[in-house]
This record gives sequence, structure tokens and C-alpha cells, in this order.
Amino acid sequence: MSPGTGEPVAAARPLVVVAGRPNVGKSTLVNRIVGRRAAVVEERPGVTRDRKELDAEWCGRPFTVVDTGGWLATDDALDAQVSAQAERAVAEAHLVLLVVDGTVGLVDEDVAFARVLKRSGRPVRVVVNKVDSSQRESDAWAAVSLGLGDPWPVSALHGRGTGDLLDEVLRVLPHEEEGAPVVSGVPGDGPSDGEQTAVPRVALIGRPNVGKSTLFNRLVGDERSVTHDAPGTTRDSVDTVVETEDGTICFIDTAGMRRKSRTERGTEYFSVLRALEALDRADIALLVIDATAGVTHQDQRLAERVGAAGCPTVVVLNKWELIPSDDRPAILADIGDRLAFLGEAPVLKISAQSGLGVHRVLPAVAEAEAAYHSRIPTGELNRAMKAIQMAHPPVGARIQYAVQGASDPPTFTLFTNGRLQPTYLRYVERGLRERFALGPTPIKLRVRAKGPNGGGGRRR
Repeated sequence: MSPGTGEPVAAARPLVVVAGRPNVGKSTLVNRIVGRRAAVVEERPGVTRDRKELDAEWCGRPFTVVDTGGWLATDDALDAQVSAQAERAVAEAHLVLLVVDGTVGLVDEDVAFARVLKRSGRPVRVVVNKVDSSQRESDAWAAVSLGLGDPWPVSALHGRGTGDLLDEVLRVLPHEEEGAPVVSGVPGDGPSDGEQTAVPRVALIGRPNVGKSTLFNRLVGDERSVTHDAPGTTRDSVDTVVETEDGTICFIDTAGMRRKSRTERGTEYFSVLRALEALDRADIALLVIDATAGVTHQDQRLAERVGAAGCPTVVVLNKWELIPSDDRPAILADIGDRLAFLGEAPVLKISAQSGLGVHRVLPAVAEAEAAYHSRIPTGELNRAMKAIQMAHPPVGARIQYAVQGASDPPTFTLFTNGRLQPTYLRYVERGLRERFALGPTPIKLRVRAKGPNGGGGRRR
């Protein structure tokens, strides 16, 4: 599959879409269903914008629950994109949970969205949220006027009534033997997901408004993330698994990260935490940089954070088509200087908007992944170590033997008869990288030194 033309991997699990207007408690209900704080929640409208799909289970039956942004009938460009995302999720659903606010009652947006759901032809259950006591249950019956059947009063925050609702969800959902239709799917971001699949995770990291979501949509071949000129459009991490010519890959779109001193409390704070979590569970990082702004101090800090995560890095210079030809050499030189600590990380010059150069991203990811999992036979490693030392002998000590103790990333233990200088260890690292085509992957060197100048070890 080439970027922008492939299709998401089919998901066998039934799809339950949680939808409704803004600020009715959709994300709180999703968190209650999956049993953890998987979606960013705040007491103000418009927090959720992208579709977020998560694995859930009730009474031993698995299904996928989808959190959507608030639906609005509006001409605002950003709100219209969020609403379109919700409608696309509904089109793929086996069941839609229409959430309304029991403390406010029905409003025009609820009625308008109910008409949209009726036209979709999907099964719908009306969920009246924020019914915290039996005294409020009578008010929930006003939702019958939507024409979508009897309402289900719940309190997503306290869990009241959610068990009965989930029993109804299982009653409506098709069983596996019924041949559920194929829908686009993404993995859940729970801890067990990594144990169930070996799909490599590629996280798109960068400052706000550098084009991460546009690139993400281009790579997955679908408008999975809402894009807008306003910084901070993406507020949660969005995972999508796609089949490519190089195998199955999970791309993770993340929220833009600003300096800590400029990060607002609330939604932005939690969005940054989710982005950092996505980076920590990623196998490869695409560091997206706005070429028109060059490498900023925050880009450098993010690159340091990516390096600390221990995963390979591919630097993506977006909006390259906006750079005059005469200025391009200086920008590339500046990147080489400011991001020198990333070592051999490739620098790709692309335009996510037009697709220029995006075809080079997947091969770079595949190369980085292969290097990250590299295992070098001990015999080959020691022959290479001998050649490295013959070309440039160390001073005061020698590497007697070397073994690769681990991969992900490649980790080598060097047994020496004395202490090696840091500059020589960098030389050894460069030699190993060149001889075994380790590309942009981090390399760790551990030294086991013997003798009066030994003791301790060193990790890179």
C-alpha cells in the first residue's frame, strides 16, 4: 500500500459508537465502558475532536467502543470537521449510543442529530446521562420524543445504570458467527495490546500546528484526524493500523507539545501527557518540524525527549515546498547542527498537504524498524570489533570480547582490560553502525572493564 491509498486493517470486533452534541459526557461514558481514563475529559464543550477507538469487554464479549467529538449543525470549519468525523463513525457502527444531557433536557442539536441517526439506518439507543438519582429518572423519559425508542438513564461519572446499558449493548451487537461487517479498526491502547500483536507503533511527535495530523491522514489514507490552521486542534492520541507494502503499521497521531511554562492546565496538560505516553509506547518516532520556522528550541527539547525514549527517530521537515531554493541549504545545515545528538537520523523533506515526498516515509520507517530489532551473531560482531580496533587502536586499553545482550534497541557489552575513553566509545558506535547498517536506531554500549583502571561500566 502506498501512503494515502491504503485501507485500514479490518477489525473483527463489533463497533459501538458513542455520539451526541458537545459536553453531554460522551468521553466520561467511554472511560466508564473501558474501565480506565482512556479519553481526555474536562467540564467544557469541544474537548474531544477526533475519533478514538478503544477495546472494551463486557461479560466476556469483546467489542470496540468509539469516542467521537460533539456533533453540531454549524458553518464553523473546525466544528464541521468534528461533526463529519462523528457521522463517519456512525456510518461504520453496529450500534450507536446517542448521549443526551439529563440535567439540561433535549435541545435543538439533540433533535437534529437524532434525524441524522435515523437516516443512517444504524441501530440506536438513547442514553440520558447525568441521571445521578432515582428522582431524576422521570425526566429522562422526555427523550422518547426523539423517536429512537425508550431511553436508558445512566450516570457515566458514578456508574449508575451503565451495567444495564452494557447488557443491552451485548443484546444488540452481532455475534461472531453472524458475520459482522468489516469496519476500519485500530488497536486499543491498553497495556495488553502490545502483548496481543507485534505491530510496530509509529508516533508522530512535534510542536502544535506543524502538520502532524495532515501527515497522519496522508499516511493512513483516511481523514482520521481533524485538521485546522489553529494550533492545538488535536487533543488526544489517535491510533490507526494500516496495511502497507512493508507490513502492518500502527500510526499514532499526537497532540502538539509546547514548553511546560506555556502549557495550559486542563485539556492541554492532559493532551501532552497522552502524547508523552504515546511516545513511550512507540517503536519509532516521526519528529515533525515546520520547515518554515526551522528548528526551534522546543524542537530540540522534543528531540531530546524522543532520544530519552530509546526509539529510532526519523526527522520530517514538513512544508518544504514553501522554502525558497536559496534558503534550503542553510536550513538543512541548521538541522544538522541543532539535532546533531540524534546521530544518523534521516531527514525527510516533504509536503503533507500536497503529498510531495511522503512516499519516502514508509521506507524510512521500515529501515528504522529493521535496525531497531537487529541481532548480530557473536562471531561477526567480534570480527568487526577487531577491524575497528586495527583501524584506530585505543589508548591504554583494548576490547577483548563483545556480545550483543539485547535488541530493541541493539545493546552491546564490551569486555575490556581497562577503561575506554568516551571519544573512543563514540568511534566504536559509529563503526558498528556503519558495518551493520544500523541506521537511525539508538545503540547502547555497556563496558565491563577489568584491571586497576576498570570497575563499573558505561551505557550509551
